[in-house]
Amino acid sequence: MTDEIMILTATAVTIGFFHTLFGPDHYLPFIVMSKSGQWSIRKTFWVTFLCGMGHVLSSVILGLLGVAFGIALSRLEFIESIRGDLAAWILIAFGLVYCIWGIRRALRNKPHTHVHLHTDGTSHVHEHRHFEDHTHAHKSGETPSLTPWILFTIFVLGPCEPLIPILMYPAAKHDFSGLFIVTIVFSVMTIGTMLAIVMISVYGLSQLPTGKLERYMHAMAGAAIFLSGVAIQFLGL
Repeated sequence: MTDEIMILTATAVTIGFFHTLFGPDHYLPFIVMSKSGQWSIRKTFWVTFLCGMGHVLSSVILGLLGVAFGIALSRLEFIESIRGDLAAWILIAFGLVYCIWGIRRALRNKPHTHVHLHTDGTSHVHEHRHFEDHTHAHKSGETPSLTPWILFTIFVLGPCEPLIPILMYPAAKHDFSGLFIVTIVFSVMTIGTMLAIVMISVYGLSQLPTGKLERYMHAMAGAAIFLSGVAIQFLGL
């Protein structure tokens, strides 16, 4: 391994970590969707992992095509910027629609009480929510959620902006093995950081009492995703 490849490898570790850490879109959607959708730890892990793979591989494939066919870096950066804008707008739209749906669900699911009279003259009062009762009664026949597929599509469209210009093209000037090493290191670091942040956050949230906030969890998740998309598109995060 040459000195240049060693420097690029170290750079891949640093960029892979901080690029993910400072990009809330890399982990926030999974955290809030896991909480609102009551995903299992296993499902949360695999959805995050597969979306991370799609996110990284889409840029890796584009970068390899650019290296193989000698495509100008400026053209690839233009394509990446279009992909980034498209992914951000879909994230914004998805978050907004999900938030509105969550608000409607919360309003429909307002808890209320009923008095039940028994034949022996006694009575009791109980509280319930019509919408949750209906959902639970048909839970075994629910249609699989499209949310993981929506997130996967967004992440496939979303580019790893620093990968091609800062790491892949400079590494390709030396040899294929250097390009391979740098790409793998960046990919592992990015996906590993995503998984670490998501799993730690999900575990932390599971320890917090949510109480009455549980009713608004879908709306809050949608708002968080919406703001994440806004931060990417307008603040450059």
